[in-house]
Amino acid sequence: VQLQASGGGLVQAGGSLRLSCAASRISISTYNMGWFRQAPGKEREFVAATSWGGVDHYADPVKGRFTISRDNAKNTVYLQMNSLKPEDTAVYYCGATQSAVRLAVGYRYWGQGTLVTVSS
Repeated sequence: VQLQASGGGLVQAGGSLRLSCAASRISISTYNMGWFRQAPGKEREFVAATSWGGVDHYADPVKGRFTISRDNAKNTVYLQMNSLKPEDTAVYYCGATQSAVRLAVGYRYWGQGTLVTVSS
């Protein structure tokens, strides 16, 4: 099983990025898919998730700025990030779980991470 995250980069504050997470050997339609991030010196934290049933979840710091979506036909999950702030700087990881979406410990599969850097 492989989750391939991409789309990170360097952007100025206020800018936008779209992250992608392409899955292979699993069907994301049967999984809850989530995005987490980890900044230097900090623990991995929940960002957003989309359940297999179509319910979306967001962490408070990103509500109204980030949008998670999935394309089951392409077996890919996306994270559209708008109005980016320097505090959004982190390595972003996608994951797949059939358990609670906000708890990293319950994720069965993880992508390799993609770095997002937001300059002020």
